[in-house]
Amino acid sequence: MRKWEDLVDTYLHKGLRNKLVEILKEKGITDEQVLKAIHSIPRHYFLDSAFDKIAYEDRAFPIAADQTISQPYTVAYQTQLLQIKKGEKVLEIGTGSMYQTTVLAAMGAQVFTIERQKQLFDQTPTYLFKEQYANIQFFFGDGFEGLPLLAPFDKILITAAAPKIPEKLWAQLKVSGKMIIPLDESDGAQRMLRLTKKRDGSVKQEKFDAFSFVPMLEGKTQK
Repeated sequence: MRKWEDLVDTYLHKGLRNKLVEILKEKGITDEQVLKAIHSIPRHYFLDSAFDKIAYEDRAFPIAADQTISQPYTVAYQTQLLQIKKGEKVLEIGTGSMYQTTVLAAMGAQVFTIERQKQLFDQTPTYLFKEQYANIQFFFGDGFEGLPLLAPFDKILITAAAPKIPEKLWAQLKVSGKMIIPLDESDGAQRMLRLTKKRDGSVKQEKFDAFSFVPMLEGKTQK
């Protein structure tokens, strides 16, 4: 994570964010709160300085631990499907660069985020927006386990491709709560799903577009 003294949010960066928001609108993002959050957050702060001039291109970039910061469209798409309301408890599986985490926090959610990669989790104490977004709690652990002691959650966002719906996470979702999950399909694609928990515990499933994510893995790394 870069340091405040190394960071500048110039008129150029702000202009590039304006263009990014217009691109997202053209691609079908209509939730004004999602667009407002993405417009307000300096994405280049979450990347190495080498990416400053291209940080607002609509594509993923590499970060530490062989992971990526997701394409802005993917972030906006998943966040829009969540239908976040201010004050809701949101469990995020896969903290990664902390960019998606910040988008959720900027929309007023109470964010509980889990990272399994020690190298990435070790960057969270230097999170640049800790004072602005005190509504984030960071955890090191196995995303498949969730945070049962803090459950239930209004929404759950999974930012890696899962082989199946994680039963323990489903159990931590409130009735009428929503889970957004990219799920592996038999043809090798990863289908974005929105799962809503019914009163009897069963699932209402909605299928959306195909995406490409890093795989959701069990356990946690120590390096």
